[in-house]
Amino acid sequence: MSSKFFVTTPIYYVNDAPHIGHAYTTILADVLARFHRIAGDEVFFLTGLDEHGQKVKQAAEKRNLTPQAHCDDLAPRFLSLWQKLDIRFDDFIRTTQERHKKIVQLALQKVYDKGDIYVDEYEGWYSIAEERFITDTEHSSGQFRDVKKLKEKNYFFKMSKYQQRLIDYIESNPVFIRPEHRKNEMLGFLRQPLGDLCISRPKARMDWGIEIPFDKDYVTYVWFDALVNYISVPGYGSDGVRFKKWWPANVHLIGKDILTTHSIYWTTMLFSLELPLPKTIFAHGWWLMGQTKMSKSLGNVVNPLDLVEQYGVDAVRYYLMREMVLGLDANFTPDSFIKSYNSDLANDFGNLLNRVSGLIAKNHGGKIPDPGVLTTVEEEIKSQANALVGKVTQLISAYQVQEAVVSIMELVRILNKYMETQAPWKLAKIDFKAAERVLYTAAEGLRIVSIMLSPVMPNKTAAVLDILGSVGRSPVWGGLKPATVLKTHEPLFPRIEVK
Repeated sequence: MSSKFFVTTPIYYVNDAPHIGHAYTTILADVLARFHRIAGDEVFFLTGLDEHGQKVKQAAEKRNLTPQAHCDDLAPRFLSLWQKLDIRFDDFIRTTQERHKKIVQLALQKVYDKGDIYVDEYEGWYSIAEERFITDTEHSSGQFRDVKKLKEKNYFFKMSKYQQRLIDYIESNPVFIRPEHRKNEMLGFLRQPLGDLCISRPKARMDWGIEIPFDKDYVTYVWFDALVNYISVPGYGSDGVRFKKWWPANVHLIGKDILTTHSIYWTTMLFSLELPLPKTIFAHGWWLMGQTKMSKSLGNVVNPLDLVEQYGVDAVRYYLMREMVLGLDANFTPDSFIKSYNSDLANDFGNLLNRVSGLIAKNHGGKIPDPGVLTTVEEEIKSQANALVGKVTQLISAYQVQEAVVSIMELVRILNKYMETQAPWKLAKIDFKAAERVLYTAAEGLRIVSIMLSPVMPNKTAAVLDILGSVGRSPVWGGLKPATVLKTHEPLFPRIEVK
């Protein structure tokens, strides 16, 4: 891994309360950030809220609030949820903050001065839901709602000027857009002529936005505002040293529905600003409920807080990371959640702790035993544990989070099988030293598993490490010190009994 890791989430619209889609992306970013911190990297994790635009204004009007009052009311809901989900971001941007607005205006002026912004009268189909003009082909597809014919004068960004340059860049940088099928999707999109991007709204129609610096009668289009957060926060136009340190971002994590805006709108804006592009734009899939995308209108949105209050934050974080292969859709059902919880967390991880701590308390005075001389069986487990660190590091670097979690849990199963095969409860009666060796090996393996799982389940793994009396967080074999007194504990993950 690199010594610097800058990860971003999309900034979320404040037109409604946060749901599991928001939670997934933000937990994913948090997990990646924590893995990189374990690896010794310096990390910057950015998330926040997109508070301008027509949808926000409409949502405020429905509540009889000003747009700013609406945003001020909803922003704490996101912050509260991130706290309850144990998300440790480094900065939280709100696009109504002055530090952001002045950088948006600076970027607009620079692009305008370069000759990449022009004014024109445009007539076409306008999607209120998407907050953009759509093509006749898009309109005839029937995929856009709240569409109306609109004719007005606006400012346009010369996105088409950079079409071929973007194609060349994507083709020569294989990890720029991931996964692979999303890259191919964008290259297919770029095979057709790329239009220019409308970047303004007349204040007479929609005044909730950042004023364009070269025309006080207009505010800027929401995407030209929101996307700039990725550079405004790390210091573009305000702190050159800090900006040079962090930009370009290592990865923009996004949902697949905003891939075009990030891989085409944002990249051409960066070309115009003469800034390097992010190293990777990773578009993950959707969480489905019964093969249907969760949406408020369908009434099938899962509230992550309900799950947290019922099963605990670590169980929810584990499920979300374990069940979605990055880049593909995943299907949420209560049955699959309970099955994952009982199988992986209660039966495997929790049971390993119960076995190890229970036997050490019963037969070894509640103290970590001395391993003595390891046999080939223990040496193999030690080798697998040490190899796991490198394997997980590689998987995380490749954004294969689900595969990393599966690899860690495989060591848990190896340790459980080792306990069953060696039966230290029987060994204690005939070969006490052998029983000590087995229990040390299992306890040390559990320690390493807990460290490697800590980015996913920070609270439960911290509890395990505390029970084991582990000092430090090095995942190298040999961290447990013999004679350390174990702490008593409640079951880590009590089984969920299905009625």
